[in-house]
Amino acid sequence: MTWLYVLCGAAVGAPLRYLTDRAVQSRHDSVFPWGTFTANVTGCLILGLLTGATTAGAASSQLYLFLGTGLCGALTTYSTFSYETLRLAESGARLFAALNAIASVVAGLGAAFAGVALAEALWM
Repeated sequence: MTWLYVLCGAAVGAPLRYLTDRAVQSRHDSVFPWGTFTANVTGCLILGLLTGATTAGAASSQLYLFLGTGLCGALTTYSTFSYETLRLAESGARLFAALNAIASVVAGLGAAFAGVALAEALWM
């Protein structure tokens, strides 16, 4: 039955990732991949919050499978991040490629830590 939670979460996360990317990117006239960046950082925040909630006993393992593994797994995308960073470097936008790599790691980790801290403040 666990696969059903993951499947349902992914069925929500994948279109949400696409729609987030399109909505954010359409508002920026830049080569920087703001849509993917936003989806990835948002997913890190959700996963951090969910991890903290699960650790505190405020979220079930089923909710973790649905939101964490399914939704966040489909919402965030390391492959697109990698492809877009490579594309930037190959097109001569090496500064944007470096900024994307550094900002994505720093913001993603920061969002995950912030999510855990928020969960601890709420449920511990």
